[in-house]
Amino acid sequence: MKTAISVPDELFKKIEKIAKEYNYSRSELFTIAAREFIEKIKSRKLLDAINEAYSDVEIEEETSLRRKSKKYYAHKILKERY
Repeated sequence: MKTAISVPDELFKKIEKIAKEYNYSRSELFTIAAREFIEKIKSRKLLDAINEAYSDVEIEEETSLRRKSKKYYAHKILKERY
């Protein structure tokens, strides 16, 4: 598909230089940039979703269980070493 876009002159010069340097057409370079931008957005959304999922405050029961588990496994590991 063909489309027309407006690009600031300074950016266009940089695009031209990189396209020549890496033997890409401008169209290929724009396509690569657009794909990478889309992937970056997807990754950011995934990271935001993960952060949201883990942002819940830990209740006291979970905190207590986590501490007990850490002690148990630390004791188990130290016991196995000696």
